[in-house]
Amino acid sequence: MKKSDYLNLPYHIVIQHIIDESGSYYFAAVQEFDGCMSHGDTYEEAFQNIREAMEGWIETKLENGFPVPEPAYESQYSGKFVLRLPKTLHARLAMEAEKEGVSLNQYALYRLSTSTG
Repeated sequence: MKKSDYLNLPYHIVIQHIIDESGSYYFAAVQEFDGCMSHGDTYEEAFQNIREAMEGWIETKLENGFPVPEPAYESQYSGKFVLRLPKTLHARLAMEAEKEGVSLNQYALYRLSTSTG
């Protein structure tokens, strides 16, 4: 595929409004492209800048013979995965779930959803 073909695919661009010691700005990143990020003073500027960053990121990968990942589609994921954990952690989570009056599955989902960005 050519660079323009990749740019027309539905990649997941995340833009966040940030206020920190350097001021107020918008930070943008492409979830499928490790290290592809940019920023701007406005949402629109951050979007334009991340599109430019995507062009450069894809171009560099193609010029150097590296694969460019295609967008992740939610249909690729069933919503189910198997996780092995130590018996002591399993027991502790099961007891915490029981105290909350929910299933272990519901409790684990709650804990995972509150610990990830």
